[in-house]
Amino acid sequence: MIDAPLISLQEVSKTYANGVAVLKGLDLAVNAGETLTLLGPSGCGKSTALRLIAGLIAPTSGDIVWSNPTLRKNLGVVFQEPTLLPWASVFDNVYLPLRLTGEKREKAEPRIRHALARVGLSDFAAALPRELSGGMKMRCAIARALVTEPAVILMDEPFAALDEVTRFQLNDDLLALKLELRATIIFVTHSVYESAYLSTRIIVMSKVRGAIIDEIIIDPALTRNAEFRHTDHFAEICRRASLALRHATDENIGTTP
Repeated sequence: MIDAPLISLQEVSKTYANGVAVLKGLDLAVNAGETLTLLGPSGCGKSTALRLIAGLIAPTSGDIVWSNPTLRKNLGVVFQEPTLLPWASVFDNVYLPLRLTGEKREKAEPRIRHALARVGLSDFAAALPRELSGGMKMRCAIARALVTEPAVILMDEPFAALDEVTRFQLNDDLLALKLELRATIIFVTHSVYESAYLSTRIIVMSKVRGAIIDEIIIDPALTRNAEFRHTDHFAEICRRASLALRHATDENIGTTP
């Protein structure tokens, strides 16, 4: 017997108030424990799909079905910008989601310390955001998303603004966290290389209304490290994703003749 998908988007469409139709009839299943990457050009609806899953916006039509609705109440979300409170310490930024649920600071402290340790920020708990590098700010945002121990983590181009060395390091950190948490990750990116490195499945979306152009399944048992980036298998994943991405920019995809 095949388990039902953790999350299922069924004929989901989204048209904004200005009349722009971003998604039309999107069918997408998210399986428990996978790292699913949405890859596509700007404006294809990747971030819209993520926000729909997060419940930040509502679909114009269609359904978003959770196999376990209680999981929807405990999502970890990381955006492209860290969006830290500039007047609050790293500790208090990570405490924020627990504070919003009414949990006392003293009770929450062990969880906060553990989240900071996970991302290598234990020594910076008292620092303010202005005292952090870009990579450290993003680590803080990730710790804030992890502190509630979410089963599902949504990440909207979180490493896009970082330099390549920092980005590679955070990619490796994310893989390590994935193994520890056994969470389901939905990741949005423009980067072919990032998608090939992080994912167990890549969905390539069209520029026109989010049509799915290709689905690339990657063995989750593969060892992901610096050596993996130089293998023929990694190159082949990147080649296929690049070709699909090139096809995804075709303005005629998803339109009616």
